[in-house]
Amino acid sequence: MTLALRYAARSDVGLVRQNNQDSAYAGPNLLVVADGMGGHAGGDIASSLAIAALAPLDETEHGPQEALADLERTVEQARQDLVHASEVDPDLAGMGTTVTALLRSGNTLAMAHLGDSRAYLLRDGALNQVTVDHTFVQHLVDTGRISPDEAETHPQRNVVMRVLGDFDVDLTPDMSVREARPGDRWLLCSDGLSGFVPLEQITQVLAECESPEEAADLLITLAMTAASTDNITVVVADVVDPDDVDASWVSTSTQVVGAAASEMSPELARPAPDAAEDASRRHDDDEEDEDDDARPAPKRRPWIGVLVILAVLGGLGYGAWWAYGWTQEQFYVGVADGQVAVYRGIPQSAGPLTLSQPVRLTGTPVDELPAYWSDRLDGTIRASSEAEALERAERLIDDALPTPTPSPSTSPSPEPSGSPSPSSSPASGSSPAARDEGAEA
Repeated sequence: MTLALRYAARSDVGLVRQNNQDSAYAGPNLLVVADGMGGHAGGDIASSLAIAALAPLDETEHGPQEALADLERTVEQARQDLVHASEVDPDLAGMGTTVTALLRSGNTLAMAHLGDSRAYLLRDGALNQVTVDHTFVQHLVDTGRISPDEAETHPQRNVVMRVLGDFDVDLTPDMSVREARPGDRWLLCSDGLSGFVPLEQITQVLAECESPEEAADLLITLAMTAASTDNITVVVADVVDPDDVDASWVSTSTQVVGAAASEMSPELARPAPDAAEDASRRHDDDEEDEDDDARPAPKRRPWIGVLVILAVLGGLGYGAWWAYGWTQEQFYVGVADGQVAVYRGIPQSAGPLTLSQPVRLTGTPVDELPAYWSDRLDGTIRASSEAEALERAERLIDDALPTPTPSPSTSPSPEPSGSPSPSSSPASGSSPAARDEGAEA
């Protein structure tokens, strides 16, 4: 049994960055995501050079062992290309890029990984992160200094320790060989997705979307909805048995997106599938025009283009609607009307649309809480239900507020048996409690 891939690559500059420094490549035998860094001058060049060096691997056959060696050798060649580019143009000095690549060889996948771009595998409904981030916070997690939950919000979570760069440092990538099974779905992505969209949501999208194209489009939409501050790049690929699926389910066209789509040479930056098919049709039309026996060209159907545009807009609209619906199934603890409150949604906005609203007030004023505890009410205490969010809010209040101490009892102490009590004299004219109150007054 010889397996094949169906894939889709997407990239977006995001909501904050001025240019896209991410690049991605998807072909019949090769999948790559590269997240460039080094400022405006070099990040896009670095990721493009990495894609350009790796792209020729998609053209040749590789045995399982040869695939791993060829992939490692080509990553090193990409590093040398970065060094050479910096020598030619000193303004590029210090540029670098992550690299996460899968090279198919028969029924196996050779993998190379450097940096904090990630590879995930969805198999039998379970999503697992295959790669390990080469970051400072991951090092802290590995050495037991912080927990994985703390790593998610650590101020240095974006500090990458190993990347493909133009500097002479040990940059040996993580190399491995993976089994490919029909039904597997792979996701390669930059941290513009993984750093902003929860893993549960990524799992849901990959498990429920029918095609890689639909999944890739929706993941980009969700990252934008989550207000991602980075470039966003994803490659989604299904492992299929060509004998068990329709021929249309096997991808054959190369897709290059992100910075590499404009920086790479035209022969490497091949057009997207629709453009390639259109070019093929134009070539076929030219041959028919030169054939004296060719049939007359069919009438143009301009309404087809309109339908295509409407279909694309409809798909984007569905993705946005699905993303909004998901946000309304989330809850978090925040502040409303000066009180600790439970919110439905996520603490973000999409243009004029606010994605959350308070649904329960606890009655506890925020100004009664110590500053440390009130600072935690910034939307980071998340929950999957209103009841769970309320429980977390009440637990925070209980931890923050001091436990009240019992008031001293005002009941009189019993007098010793047999001894007269002055307070019991009729001349006093009042009860002990009344005298105590009078004394306090």
